[in-house]
Amino acid sequence: MVFSYNILQSFFKKKLPKPEKLAEILNLHFFEVEEIEKQGSDFAIDIDVLPNRGSDCFSHLGVAREISALLNIELKEFKDKVQEIDNSAKDFIKLQVSSKKDCNRYTARVINDVKVGSSPGWIKERLRVLGLKPINNIVDIANYVMLETGQPLHAFDLDKITDRKIIVRRAQKRERITTLDNERYALDKNILVIADSKRPIAIAGIKGGKKTEIDKKTKSVVLESANFNAKTVRQGSKTIDLKTDASWRFEHGIDLNLTESAINRAAYLIQEIAKGKVCKGLVDFYPKKPVVKKIKLDLNYTQSLLGIKIPVSKIKIILKKLGFNILKSSSSQFLVGVPTFRLDISIPEDLIEEIGRIYGYENIESVFPIGALIPPKRNFNVFWKNKIKDILKEAGFSELYNYSFVSKKQGKMFGYDVSNMLELENPLSDNYQYLRPSLMPNMLAVFKENQKNFKNIKIFELGNVFLKKRKAEEKRMLTGVINGDSFYEMKGMVDTLLNKLGISDVWYDQYRATPEDSKKSIWHPKKIAEIKVSQEEIGFLGEISPKIIEELKIKSRVVVFDLDFEKLKKLASEEAEFVPISPYPSAIRDIAVLVPKDILVEQVLNKINAVGGALIRDIDLFDIYEGEELPEGKKNLAFHIIYQAKDKTLSSKEIDEIQNKIIKALEQELDWEVRK
Repeated sequence: MVFSYNILQSFFKKKLPKPEKLAEILNLHFFEVEEIEKQGSDFAIDIDVLPNRGSDCFSHLGVAREISALLNIELKEFKDKVQEIDNSAKDFIKLQVSSKKDCNRYTARVINDVKVGSSPGWIKERLRVLGLKPINNIVDIANYVMLETGQPLHAFDLDKITDRKIIVRRAQKRERITTLDNERYALDKNILVIADSKRPIAIAGIKGGKKTEIDKKTKSVVLESANFNAKTVRQGSKTIDLKTDASWRFEHGIDLNLTESAINRAAYLIQEIAKGKVCKGLVDFYPKKPVVKKIKLDLNYTQSLLGIKIPVSKIKIILKKLGFNILKSSSSQFLVGVPTFRLDISIPEDLIEEIGRIYGYENIESVFPIGALIPPKRNFNVFWKNKIKDILKEAGFSELYNYSFVSKKQGKMFGYDVSNMLELENPLSDNYQYLRPSLMPNMLAVFKENQKNFKNIKIFELGNVFLKKRKAEEKRMLTGVINGDSFYEMKGMVDTLLNKLGISDVWYDQYRATPEDSKKSIWHPKKIAEIKVSQEEIGFLGEISPKIIEELKIKSRVVVFDLDFEKLKKLASEEAEFVPISPYPSAIRDIAVLVPKDILVEQVLNKINAVGGALIRDIDLFDIYEGEELPEGKKNLAFHIIYQAKDKTLSSKEIDEIQNKIIKALEQELDWEVRK
């Protein structure tokens, strides 16, 4: 926005710094000065005033107030005392505000016997510097006072107002108006107008009408100084696509109390320059006066926020120069009254910003902040989640992200009682009717689609499942899927995962499903095992039931592990004991044991480990078989036994001796038989 250096100077008795120096001061404390241009005996100063300060600084008065505070010089008091005649303004003009929510205040004055002519040279020069074309003394004074104070004004020819009545209302359908620039506009209910008893005579807050314009024949003037609703003016301006200096100011908000001081300033100038006779009193619609905002300013908080202790006397001077009133004060607190023209001030921090800005940020010494950098508490959910994902990705798995919903058909297919599943009140479709009780249904649906394009599939998902017990429960599960006859391959992957998580004492126990167990429907009856750590079950490993594979039209066998993430997180450890790798070769011997069905795999493992001792590096269960060929009530367990010494190469003779000891120990158990 462009400001006149000479108008700014008119607010002070003391000489202002030269324009360039003044620009430096404003750049440091106010807003950026973009350009200074000499025009005749004046300078046009282009200042980038931000929108939040439009209510007071879209005017020379607002900028002068800032300069007063920055340079600590007094603003000049204007002697604008209007000499009124006995005739009352209310005898000449009637006011009716029909749209009260659109008009916060409407102030009018009547001035008779004006002599319309050319404006004095100083007014014309200042208007030209600011980009306005001089028209006549009445119109020029209205524009000049708007530039001075920020309050838009408009002058009507009183004798051209039908019935001498001003009505503030919304436009009616099909109404039109020709404005001062001879443009014709169609109006509608979104537009606020100033009308007489017959037709609109101005678009409120935007542009005056041609019908009541001031010309050389004008003898009586109605001077308008109003405060229109910012939203209404913005809406009207947008509707007719017309922006003006007046609408621009109204859209940013204007002080309600400015209407009176601005109209008195304009009336005084018309009286002095156009020799008009100002009628007594104001025609003033002012239904609701603004409440003065009061803010408590804590001086200790001010010091803390700015990082410097500014003398109390200096703070008082700054606030008073900016127009704030100190209603009460103590050594540590002020009660500050906010002037009505500062619409941007609402909280103590706003006041502190004003104090720091005027005092000068360059005067505030830079100090490094003092504070303890406390590391955040470790989030083990995130840590172990990322650790598990990294391990599985290194093993060749791809991660899935599925929706958390399943259909009724999927629930039944996997053996879940629909009444025990959590149903959504507003599902997106039947395919997303329930919260998933397991990760497997959606994973196998993805598996089915991918089998068209990939020969080998290894996928996993780490996500939440939802269970309906006494109350709704949510827990996180880890599920992995591979294709083919890969039970023992998947077991090896689970072993690797648990080993890298620092989980030991892992073993696999044959799972015996009860008739009512939902897991019975999911798994192959002879290829499923509980994964246990000590005596705690942490999940399952098994092949998916052929019935489900057939129903989903999957072309290969599918092996799945399903682990409880919360249990994994609880058992996992970052600590690991370093065990050097033996440089000596290992040897593998197989052994098969026929045992009663109720014998646990762990019992057999313990017996083998007890005999083999330190020479057994690992034992791998690779088959559990129950069939018609075996005696009733029996099952066959087949193991790989890996032998390796830390200090030498074991000979075949030594390995055979240990193997025979193991066989002998196993056969000492009742109803156990080593099959050769």
